[in-house]
Amino acid sequence: MTASKKRIVITGIGIISPIGIGKEQYWQGLQEGRSGIKPITLFDTSRFKVKMGGEVTDFDPTAFLEKKGLRDLDRSTKLLSSATKIALEDAHLEINEKNTCEIGMSVGTTFGSVSSISSFDKESLTQGPRLVNPSSFPNTVINSPASRAAIRFGIKGFNSTIATGMCSALDAIEYAVNFINNNRAKAVIVGSVEEMCEQVFLALYKLNWLSGINSGISISCPFDKRRDGIVFSEGATALILEEAEYAKQRGVDNYGEVLGVGTSFDPYRLVKYNPKGTGMKEAMKLALQEASLEPEDIDYVCANSNSTRDADLIETVAIKEVFGKYAYKIPVTSIKSMIGETFSASGGMATIASIGAMAKGFIPPTINYKEKEEKCDLNYVPNKVSKGKIDKVMINTFDFYGNCTVIIVGK
Repeated sequence: MTASKKRIVITGIGIISPIGIGKEQYWQGLQEGRSGIKPITLFDTSRFKVKMGGEVTDFDPTAFLEKKGLRDLDRSTKLLSSATKIALEDAHLEINEKNTCEIGMSVGTTFGSVSSISSFDKESLTQGPRLVNPSSFPNTVINSPASRAAIRFGIKGFNSTIATGMCSALDAIEYAVNFINNNRAKAVIVGSVEEMCEQVFLALYKLNWLSGINSGISISCPFDKRRDGIVFSEGATALILEEAEYAKQRGVDNYGEVLGVGTSFDPYRLVKYNPKGTGMKEAMKLALQEASLEPEDIDYVCANSNSTRDADLIETVAIKEVFGKYAYKIPVTSIKSMIGETFSASGGMATIASIGAMAKGFIPPTINYKEKEEKCDLNYVPNKVSKGKIDKVMINTFDFYGNCTVIIVGK
C-alpha cells in the first residue's frame, strides 16, 4: 500500500486502442458502445477456429514520431512511443536538460517483447548466431519499449518496467506515485503496452482461453451467461502524473488525481483465481482506506471482468462483500466488452476510461449483455451508455497468478 503524502494529479493522456486513437476518439467510442473486435490481419488465422481480436488497424507511427530510427523498432515500442508523444503534448510537458532528471518513466508490459524474441531466436536457429541482425537484439528484452521511449524523449530521471500481468499498468501507476511521494521525481510518464502477435495468440489458443474455441463465436460479453473466454487485444496508454504543486507551477490543468492504491497478492493455483476472491477484496479495501473513503463515496466501478466464467463471478461476489447493499446501486461495468483483453495495458485503458467518465459525465456500458446469470446480478449498465455526474471511480485489476491491484481516481 502506498503512503500518500502529496496530491498527485494526471495532466496528460495518450492512448492507442482498438476503438480509437487519442482520448477524444476513445471516449467517443466508449460512449457509443462501439466494439473494437474485428478480424485479425497482422498474422494468418486461417488454421485457427478463432479469427477475431482487438487489433489496432489504423495505427501509423509516422503520424506521431519522426521516421528516423523507426525501422528497427518493434510494434510494442512504436505503440508505446506514440502514446507517450500524445500524452506529453496533451500535458504541455517539454523535456529538456533543465528538468529531465526530475522526470521518470514507469511502464507496465508483460508480453511486449515476445514477438521480437521469437523472431530473433528463429533467425539464430535457422541461419546461425553469427548471421543474426544485431540491430534486432535490443527488442528482445522486456524493458525495451520503456527504454527506447525514454531515450527518444530524453527522460533521465528513472526508467522502470513492471511485468505483473493484468495488474501491470496500475502497478506502474503505484510505482510512479511512490517515486513522487519520495521526492525522487516531479513528474512521471506512466505507460502500458501489449501488441497483437501470433506467438501470444497461439499460447492463449492452446490454453483454451480464447472465446470462440468451443462456441465458434468470438465475443467479449462480461457478466453474461454466454461468456466463454477472453478476446485477445492490443494497445498502448500513457499518463503524465505530476505532483500537484509542480503542475500548478507549470500552469497546466489536470484531469483528476490518484486518491488511493491497494495491492494484494493472493496465489491460489497456477493460472486459477481464488474462488473466494480474498485478494480482490483486500485490494479494494486497502484502496478505500488509503483514499480515506467509504464504499458509498465511489460513483462507479470500472471492473476487471474479461468474459471468463470464473473471473467475472468472483469479482461480482467480491464487490458485493466490500460494498454491501450499496453494491446493487453502484454502476459496475467492463470496458473489455468493447476493447477485449489487453492484459498489461488493461489498467491503463480502464484508467483513461474512468477519467473520461469524470470529464464527460458518462458511464461506459457493458456491451454484448443479453443473458443474465443468476449470481451476476449487479448494475452492469447493459449495452447503452448511462449519463451522470462522476466524481470518484474505483478501477480494478486482478489476474490468474494472484496479483490484485486497485486504484481510486477522483476529480
